[in-house]
Amino acid sequence: MYYAHFFLLLVSQIIQICSDRLTHIYKAKDEVILFYNTLSPYHNRQETYPYFDFPFCHAIKTDDEHEQYYAQSFAEKLEGYDLEPSGMHIHFTENIPTKLVCQIKDLNEKDYKQFVKAILQNFWYQMYLDDLPIWGIVGEKDEYRNFYLWTHKKFDIGYNKDRIVDVNLTSENRFHILPGKDINFTYEVNWKKSDIEFEDRFTKYLDHAFFQHRIHWFSIFNSFMMVVFLVGLVSMILMRTLRKDYARYSKDDDLDDLEKDLGDEYGWKQIHGDVFRSVRHNTLFSSLIGSGFQLSCACFFLILFAILGELYTERASLLSTAIFLYSITSPLNGYVGTSLYTRFGGKKWVRQMIFSTFLFPSLVCGTAFFINFFSIYYHASKSIPFVSMLAVASICIFVIFPLNIIGAVLGKNISGQPHYPCRINAVPRPIPEKKWFMEPIFVITIGGILPFGSIFIEMYFVFTSFWAYKIYYVYGFMLLVLLILAVVIVCVTIVSTYFLLNAEDYRWQWTSFLTGSSTAGYVYLYAIYYYFFKTKMYGLFQTTFYFFYMFLFCAGLGIMCGSFAFLGTTAFVYKIYSTVKID
Repeated sequence: MYYAHFFLLLVSQIIQICSDRLTHIYKAKDEVILFYNTLSPYHNRQETYPYFDFPFCHAIKTDDEHEQYYAQSFAEKLEGYDLEPSGMHIHFTENIPTKLVCQIKDLNEKDYKQFVKAILQNFWYQMYLDDLPIWGIVGEKDEYRNFYLWTHKKFDIGYNKDRIVDVNLTSENRFHILPGKDINFTYEVNWKKSDIEFEDRFTKYLDHAFFQHRIHWFSIFNSFMMVVFLVGLVSMILMRTLRKDYARYSKDDDLDDLEKDLGDEYGWKQIHGDVFRSVRHNTLFSSLIGSGFQLSCACFFLILFAILGELYTERASLLSTAIFLYSITSPLNGYVGTSLYTRFGGKKWVRQMIFSTFLFPSLVCGTAFFINFFSIYYHASKSIPFVSMLAVASICIFVIFPLNIIGAVLGKNISGQPHYPCRINAVPRPIPEKKWFMEPIFVITIGGILPFGSIFIEMYFVFTSFWAYKIYYVYGFMLLVLLILAVVIVCVTIVSTYFLLNAEDYRWQWTSFLTGSSTAGYVYLYAIYYYFFKTKMYGLFQTTFYFFYMFLFCAGLGIMCGSFAFLGTTAFVYKIYSTVKID
């Protein structure tokens, strides 16, 4: 009976602790657990190390103290969070005067050098109290190259009724460190009532002056006006030009064969028998379009969730939501990719479906696992555990793959049959010579300039929030920029495709896709500029981390932009060839 009561009491305590962390509701003298997270150089934010990898001492434990654990989520492990209980005893609304946390006795030479390294590189540490982030600096040096640690942590915690709404950390007691010295680490806690509402407690972390600067608003307005101008210009030019083309082709239809032979026939109508010919590398092309459509939908819904749910208030919630959305949108990949593949005459649709399923996940996992070797070598907290790798593989195999199969089967049977407005010639028509500026390589190269111009200001804010100490929260701006980008890409690609078809070059499918994708190439060039001129990053680990993850970001952006371009251009090509009488 005694053991049963003890078990029930233990379970109730565990439930109480979990409910406090999940609901953020506390009663007087309830324990509030303070977690250490990671250490990182100020200018290398992504280069993070577990706090206790450095020679900080662990808190002194009493005999009756129970162990505190934190079960990290899957997304937190992927993002490199490494939460460890601080051992500081903090209770709701209970002030604590200066109290000893732990002591380093007789600092040895090795630990001294590690502290010096952290001070020279301006290391900061991160902590969490009730999911509110706290940052503090390790130490500093003076002009005489004396090194100091901040050994006292003063916490000022604001509360509104039964919830914590504000935390401030003041680092005090600058202690001169030398080998052989003893170091005492202390803390104090002061509670005060606050008028801040619980829903607004993250507001102080948001840099409104930075993200809502006039330049940001002006760039959005400028991009919007460019879209209006571009859509109007494209509509006017194409409609007038196409009207002339229709009139000329209508006149040509009234001529007999001899008059046609003597006439000067040219233009996009002449390649009607080849314009819907199957593309080269059909498996790769259809897989890219399917993956791009899936990524576009997943990103669109992710931004909507971020706008409505304020995902920045929970650790790793953006990544976990992104994984969930990418998984459940997998049928779109199978449907679009396989239906496109079979319409182009592909027979091995199962192989295409498998390739399409693992195309982008393999790119992500390959990049992450490669960088993981550097993380393991540097003992960084960004290293992904083997169990997490297996979890990612399991999601791909047991969730994404079956959903993709469902979409592929539906796509093959519902819209897998070709329904072109023109018959396809048995023998391909030779492509005539044309001027250098009408070659696909030139069209692709210049096609990404205008779309990049519509988003490069937003790229600065995105890069700064990811690679510096900013929390990105203006997802409404991001949604508007994404829509602007899609419209600009479609307009630019339609114009490029029209001139290409008018030059009797029917290789428009790959050209349209690569024209849209070239936007990502300019983004990567901007990322190179940003690294060298806008950051102070250094070291092999951070450089590798930056350029490989930027490559991954640009690859995903390129696949998305290419799918925008192809889908918009496809509608245009179908429209113009379905309105012309073809003999």
